[in-house]
Parts: sequence; C-alpha cells; structure tokens
Amino acid sequence: MRIRATVAAVSGALVLSAFAVPAAQAADASSGKAAFSSATSAAAATLNVTFSNMKVNSGKAVVVGATAKVAVPVTYTLTHAAGLDVSADNFASGPLIYRGTSVTSPTNEIISDDPGTCTAASTTVLNCKATIYIRPTSDLANTDAATWKAGGLAINADGTKTQGDLGSVPVKRLAKLTADATPEPVKKGKTITVTGKLTRANWETNKDAGYASQPVKLQFRKNGSSTYTTVKTIKTSSTGALKTTVKATVDGFFRYSFAGTSTTPAVNATGDYVDVK
Repeated sequence: MRIRATVAAVSGALVLSAFAVPAAQAADASSGKAAFSSATSAAAATLNVTFSNMKVNSGKAVVVGATAKVAVPVTYTLTHAAGLDVSADNFASGPLIYRGTSVTSPTNEIISDDPGTCTAASTTVLNCKATIYIRPTSDLANTDAATWKAGGLAINADGTKTQGDLGSVPVKRLAKLTADATPEPVKKGKTITVTGKLTRANWETNKDAGYASQPVKLQFRKNGSSTYTTVKTIKTSSTGALKTTVKATVDGFFRYSFAGTSTTPAVNATGDYVDVK
C-alpha cells in the first residue's frame, strides 16, 4: 500500500508534486488515523473550496496489469471562496481515489502526483484536468480489486480541504486469454483439440497467474463471417488451463471468451484459424 500526497505550484499551474508519504503513515481504518502527511494534517483551518463534477477515467473501470504503471485521467470542478487566491504558489489541488467508508480513514488511498492544470471558468470556479498514476508494484494488493471512491484534496499555507464520495471507481485486475486449435490443417469430421489459458494480474507477486474455476466459452467464426457463435462452455482448471474437443466441419476460427467478474474484466482470445480439408 502506498499513499502519495502533496504540494507544489509550478508557474502558477496547480500541480501536486511526486512527494511520497511512507506506507507506515497509511491510514489505519480500525484506529481512524488520518491518511495524509503530517504537513497537511497539522493545519487546523479548512479551505473554503468544494469539489464537484469529478469524472475518473471517463467513467470506465480502471484495469491494472501486474507491473505497468497506469495513467488515469480525471476531470473535476473546483469552486472556491472569492477571497481565496488560487493562483498563489502555496495553493494546490488534485484528485484522489480511496477505499473505505471515509476519505479521512481509508484502507488504501492514491493521491494524484501529477494533477495537471485548472482553467478559470469564473472568479470562483475552476475547471480542472488531472492524472492519477497507479503503480501496481507499490500501490495495490489483490484485495484492492474492488470499487473505490473518488475524492479531492486542496491545500495552502493556511489549511486543507479533503472531500470524499465524489463517485465510484471500479479497479480491476487485467486478464489475458489464449486459444490454440490443433491439428492444422485437419480432415473434415476429425477431432480438433482447443487448448488455452486464462490468467490475470497478481498485484502481490507482480506476475500473471492462472484464474481457476472460471466459466469460459469456446466460440467459432466461420471463414468469411464476422460473427462468433458459442460452441460450448467449459471451466478453467486450478491453473487456469483450458482444453476441449470439437469435430472439424468447415474452415474458420476458434477462440475462448471470458465474460469477466466484478474483479476482472472480460477478455477474448485471438481467434486461431483451422483449415478443414
């Protein structure tokens, strides 16, 4: 688990720096500890700002692989008091995503370290775009494949403002699926064996691992057609392996298709062509 926060302004743009808060300072949900650095939590005052219209990843699920950093775009509106100088060097704002019942006591949290820029829509309203970077090697455990919440953080020398419950953000483990039909070519009426494997990202080992006991459809597309039809449904083995047989009829493509789960997105294997003689 990793929680990142903090504060720098560059040439008047609203930017959070890549200031890392050690994992040891992460929120402890049972004790209700605040999930921010001592520099931010020490400020007693609360900024008169409000976050709204927050959209994370254009409303789509965030899919994260075993190792690659994922850039998640965010847009939001920041409304502030007329007397607050949001162009000051000590003011910054940005989005965050978190798990848990409260933004101040999250079980995990990732705060933007590259929130982008804000443009004034009026004297008290900013339209902002930002990026949250998710690093599976340091930010996630497998239990983090769940629905997160969106929030915002603003800070200056006088205080901070954190706001949660700004939307839902599904975070899922990237899945991969293969299919191999043999023999190729094959005589009409003979048996075709179709093997494959369903894997998904393991954020704790940072490798892909077999996804066991999952229903997967074997599908066929006749050569010249653009539509796959389901031949049968089988389940993956304890290692995610797939194997079944069918009779050869006409030339075409075999693939496996996985519908996905709440923690893992849907995925289709690349079709494997079989020439039927």
